[in-house]
Amino acid sequence: MKFRTATRADVPAVLHLLADDDISRSRGYGSVPEAVDAAVWAAFDEIDGDPNNELLVADDNGDIVATCQLTFIPGLSRFGARRMTIEAVRVRSDRRGAGLGRAFMEFALDQGRARGCHLAQLTTDKRRGSAHRFYEGLGFVASHEGMKLQLR
Repeated sequence: MKFRTATRADVPAVLHLLADDDISRSRGYGSVPEAVDAAVWAAFDEIDGDPNNELLVADDNGDIVATCQLTFIPGLSRFGARRMTIEAVRVRSDRRGAGLGRAFMEFALDQGRARGCHLAQLTTDKRRGSAHRFYEGLGFVASHEGMKLQLR
């Protein structure tokens, strides 16, 4: 198993991971178009070209089995401490429960430490009880209430 930064060739597999989820399907993202949309390619290019963003994958001999996006944020709070936001964490359903998610998240957290981050943060849907337990097992604390506002 290799944990690495995603390449353009990984995008279709990442999209399948993001879509293979009951909550994603309930939001209308349950299928991946045969030809990946131009907006997705533009988003990947923006992530790939931004030194404060990193799209990670777990690669099992060419089979992409997990993904997440990391964003590194400088800030004035906490005396100028950098923080890392972890988004869109997915482990393929048939690979859950065997330690892959824990190892992948430890890799992601190490990426934050290597970049001098003092804090890792993430949000998780309130309906994802097993994800909450997973993150708590890694040491995350539900210290804040997350809020979102749909802009479009």
